[in-house]
Amino acid sequence: MEAVIKKETDQNSVFYTVYWSELKKVDKYKIATSVPSVSGIFELYYLDRKKKLNRFFLARAWYGGLRSSLRRRTDTEIENDPARRRVLESYPCYFRYSLSDSYQDMSDILYFFAATYFPGRSFFDPSGRYKNIFVKEISKEKIVTI
Repeated sequence: MEAVIKKETDQNSVFYTVYWSELKKVDKYKIATSVPSVSGIFELYYLDRKKKLNRFFLARAWYGGLRSSLRRRTDTEIENDPARRRVLESYPCYFRYSLSDSYQDMSDILYFFAATYFPGRSFFDPSGRYKNIFVKEISKEKIVTI
């Protein structure tokens, strides 16, 4: 299964399918050798003491691509957010990604995720092209967050 975002439209609605990459343990060498340097979205997870995966970061990578963005967000020497740095230092962390060459599509998907995870708080703006946004996730590990 290729880790890409697919899209279908119907009048004022858009239907995205996010095919996630395999969930991988954060390791700078693995990121450098296995993550493509193209645009896309990614999620970071940590495994808590009860062995439950918890998402702690969601973002898009545009300039510099996924490889560079993942390296920057998973390296404790580079990450500038103290809360994320603490998570990275304290727990086993994992990442997954999906490729997209459309900034507007990524904006719609991130808006949908943020509106679903945090109703009433706007972290991302939609592209404004569609009245209704729908997202379906496909994951080898059956990790579906919506």
